[in-house]
Amino acid sequence: MGSSRDLVGFFTLFVVGVQLVWGQLVLDIGSTLSMNGIYYYLPSKPYSHGYNSVYATSASGSKSSRLGLVPITVVNSDAATSNLAALENTLNAFSKQDDVWGDGFLSAIILQGGSSVQGFGGSTVNVRNRSTTLATIQASTNIPQGPYFISPTGDLYQPYRLYPDTEGAFTQPIGPFDAATATYAALPATVPGISSPGVAVPSRLYYTRTAAQPLAGVRTGIKDIFDITGLQTSDGNRAYYNLYPPRNATALPVQRLIDAGAILVGKMKTSQFANGEVATADWVDYHEPFNPRGDGYQDTSSSSSGPGSGIGSYPWLDLTLGSDTGGSIRGPSQVQGVYGNRPTRGLVPLTNTMPLAPELDTAGFLVRDPTIWTAAAKAMYQGALPFFPQFPPKLQTINFPLPNTTASDSTRAEANAILLAFLSKIETFLKLKASPVNYTALWDQVKPDAALPPLSILLNRTYPTLISKEQTKNVRDPFFADYAAMNDGRTPFVDPVPKARWAFGDSLPASELDVAIANKTLFQTFWENYVLPAGDNRTAYCSQSIILYSSGVNILYRNTYLQPPKPPFGFDDSQISIFAEVPDFVVPLGSASYNSTVTNHTEVLPVSVDIIAARGCDGVIFSLVEALLQAGIITIPLAGQTITGGEILYKHR
Repeated sequence: MGSSRDLVGFFTLFVVGVQLVWGQLVLDIGSTLSMNGIYYYLPSKPYSHGYNSVYATSASGSKSSRLGLVPITVVNSDAATSNLAALENTLNAFSKQDDVWGDGFLSAIILQGGSSVQGFGGSTVNVRNRSTTLATIQASTNIPQGPYFISPTGDLYQPYRLYPDTEGAFTQPIGPFDAATATYAALPATVPGISSPGVAVPSRLYYTRTAAQPLAGVRTGIKDIFDITGLQTSDGNRAYYNLYPPRNATALPVQRLIDAGAILVGKMKTSQFANGEVATADWVDYHEPFNPRGDGYQDTSSSSSGPGSGIGSYPWLDLTLGSDTGGSIRGPSQVQGVYGNRPTRGLVPLTNTMPLAPELDTAGFLVRDPTIWTAAAKAMYQGALPFFPQFPPKLQTINFPLPNTTASDSTRAEANAILLAFLSKIETFLKLKASPVNYTALWDQVKPDAALPPLSILLNRTYPTLISKEQTKNVRDPFFADYAAMNDGRTPFVDPVPKARWAFGDSLPASELDVAIANKTLFQTFWENYVLPAGDNRTAYCSQSIILYSSGVNILYRNTYLQPPKPPFGFDDSQISIFAEVPDFVVPLGSASYNSTVTNHTEVLPVSVDIIAARGCDGVIFSLVEALLQAGIITIPLAGQTITGGEILYKHR
């Protein structure tokens, strides 16, 4: 028979409030303990107090920690605990639903409601193959069900499970929200391992999602370009992080998620100043996170690298918030095999958020579960996200493989087969036949001035001009001035990529920014007039068409040396959405095999499709994705080595 009494713990600090000890100011920052090989963090402030009699019952016959803490479980005394079998079923459900609760918390069961479990006598029962003590508290206490530690003074503490950040996705784990000061603080806890800060997550049992709190209990990571009250922001740069104090305001996209009940568990790595970087040589100040898929040494893509790595790696993480200016959500979503969206630009104001180019910047999500994806979008975009009862009357493709397409290798051939299978299924589902659209040829036919060049030339410098001219003005110049003022005129270190891009911006006259904006506007006007008109709220389907394209399968080893960085010249299908301001969503479809030069073994990498709709018609894609999921055409990817799960290679076990 197992025992719930085996509590082996070590504590970093456990005092009450602030004390003077031998003339020194001692501040309670919470506690770290280990129980049955699992690490937990206990906040300094109890969730509730005044349960001295409960402690006396719970501690009887139980082994507590050296500070007297006893692990217990609070259960509502209702129909679910009306008899011993019902209580057992309730606890079994806890075990399946929650990764924080475990049998170690069965030192005692606290029945909230004051009634007893029928079918046995006495204050001790056997559940889940162990003996446990019963106690009762009044229903009016409204203590959420789940795991707790109770102290000798009758204080109840909600434990947070500590997970190691083995893939290096986080810059700064976040401690529990302090309601008294309305701020967050960095988590003062860690777990054993090399470079493995502990990320603390609360029990899922504490939360119930409602219409007012649709994200209640959803564990959320935030890209480290969004400000959060009480925390410093790094923007991926060490000098920037150390120069500025903790923020006194929270970015609006983050605040809307908090208001909807999301639980912030950490800030996550971004490539420096949200510029696109790859692992070797580009990432200098901070190490690029690891991509869990395949051999574990593929590039994570950027700049929402931490959010992509984390949501692909950790089943205990539910949602991540990223930004997309030129592909920073879509790239990481594609290579990690998760859902991700670049929304219609302007759906949520980006207050207290580091800009790259305001004309292009957007905030979106990387997520495994489309249900959470839609709920988060409704919470963050609010009234700017209309939904429509019908799907568009047309289905189109851009540069999609054909049945007779000859792939360059077997990996691409597998990817093409996956894409064509999906195309066939969505055609059947929508009762539509897809037709290809050649928008570059269409531009040549209808462009407003015959002297205008092809799109590949017209837009070749548009993106690098916008991001370099805007970020030097909005970010670099004030940062450099502030740093110089504090450091005797010195210049801070900047990674090679943003440095090269900023230098390109400096080489251009101010008028080039106007040219870039004009070219972007030309493309947006063309797209809306000739390819996909802007959403019409008077129709039942908003967008006239759904457009599919794909980046195929991406193989990019992180141990490959590259040439020095250059400005990101060029134009391709992924930039349609950034210039036309339309929604572009990544949907994972399957996996294609490749021969890894790291493992000398056949591994698999994700294959995804991108779905574009008209500007303002994001709700159409969200609805389509949920319908495709319900129909079994797409699935929920798992965290791990592949989108169907599996242990990540080289992960600390």
